[in-house]
Amino acid sequence: MSDKPSYLADFDSASAMLSALGRFLHGRDFPMLGAVPPWARPAVKGLSAMVNQLPSFLQEQVYIWSGWFEAIAARQLDRVTETDLARWAVSQYPKRRYPAVAIGSSNGAAAHLWAALGIPWLPQTFLVPVARSGVHPDEPKDELRWSLEPARAVLERNPGLQLHHMHDPVQDRLMVRRMSYFRVKKLSLGETYRTFLDQCLEPGGTIVLVDCRLSWPVTDCGGRHLFQFGALGGATREEMHRGGPRVAEYLRRYRSHRTKWDPPEADRKAPEAEWGFAPSLGDEVLAYAAERACSVRRLVFEEPEAMSPMVADLHRWWNERRGLSSTRLLVDSFILMEPYWCLGTGSIPFWMVFNTEGSLAALHSYLSTRVFEEIYLTLFSHGVDSIGLPSIADWSGLIQQAALRSKFIGADPVSFPRDFAVYARYHDDLLRTITERQALPPPLTLWQFDEFLRTHAHRYQVGWIRDLQPLAA
Repeated sequence: MSDKPSYLADFDSASAMLSALGRFLHGRDFPMLGAVPPWARPAVKGLSAMVNQLPSFLQEQVYIWSGWFEAIAARQLDRVTETDLARWAVSQYPKRRYPAVAIGSSNGAAAHLWAALGIPWLPQTFLVPVARSGVHPDEPKDELRWSLEPARAVLERNPGLQLHHMHDPVQDRLMVRRMSYFRVKKLSLGETYRTFLDQCLEPGGTIVLVDCRLSWPVTDCGGRHLFQFGALGGATREEMHRGGPRVAEYLRRYRSHRTKWDPPEADRKAPEAEWGFAPSLGDEVLAYAAERACSVRRLVFEEPEAMSPMVADLHRWWNERRGLSSTRLLVDSFILMEPYWCLGTGSIPFWMVFNTEGSLAALHSYLSTRVFEEIYLTLFSHGVDSIGLPSIADWSGLIQQAALRSKFIGADPVSFPRDFAVYARYHDDLLRTITERQALPPPLTLWQFDEFLRTHAHRYQVGWIRDLQPLAA
């Protein structure tokens, strides 16, 4: 297994979901986001519990500086290479033949789908956090000016990458005090991904393109450098760029000198930095598949959470065929997920993209037409009383729809959203709470997935498309 590049974030969706899936395919679970060795876990749990007892200001400082320790200095950005990122990604998986390989957007529901199918997923997007100070979180123009030279250092050495510099002073308010979010997207397969497909995809196998069509207004800085202000979550695009009552109240709460933001003018839309799929990679996959006589399927969806009802219902359908109960719902939040024990307990996974109103609404919509005896939910804590953050009472009222039992997994309702111990607790609490164990089943086949969708696809906002030819003739 290749060492993780020191400049790659552990706390990002792509890294965490890739690690969780890789560990699953190796037959292992995913405690503490897979980032803490077993010998260090007791100490981390103890420290996390202590942090939860600190005053809010000190808790925030711990969160800020813990993120900063993951960041790379701007002067070291010449170490970032597309090859190292790809080598680390493919090294997470057992080297064997697979009937299919997924490539593209990060998605937590899709991670459960790949685990069910027993196949690897290769991400398009990676997060490189860059240490910096002196830029106020509410001054996005200053953030952009600072980034121009560091971004150039990455892009000049990596012609196959596009850099999406994301600045979100709402959900990431603590982190962006000491770092910048450089998300890089692969625009081409590259030699490492091609070699992995050559060696690990069964002859005539299937490549699944994960094509999230979510877009966002961006400022094009030239040379494959895009600046994105805001991100998917509680604040809308309009609020981020034009302000409003919720923005003014939020900035007042955090004693900002502003009543609304003044971001650089957006001049076009682009795939959203974290979740969106840049289509040029799809073109290369189709060309590769044509060369190798592979088939290509495309999962198409507009919003990341559109995948969640489909994957949850697939697991219900699968459980019924395995003779298992389908009455327990296990709700993930962002990167707090455990595909190994989801299958190992016979639970139904429902993934929430974050902890905001949109995710509350998505879960509410799902539960409005399904009945579960047990509902367990974990909540990602980002440390900020952000725009569009539901209350613990909102979450509690929703999961109490369970007929028999509901519970927060690993989450401390009193400390949320500064419940930083949840990262150390959620895995052990899951195993204590759900004591049922099931042998891991043989993987679902693509034929079975097709069978499920033949009768259920109309219920979901997800396309399952067969691509037979490259897009460019």
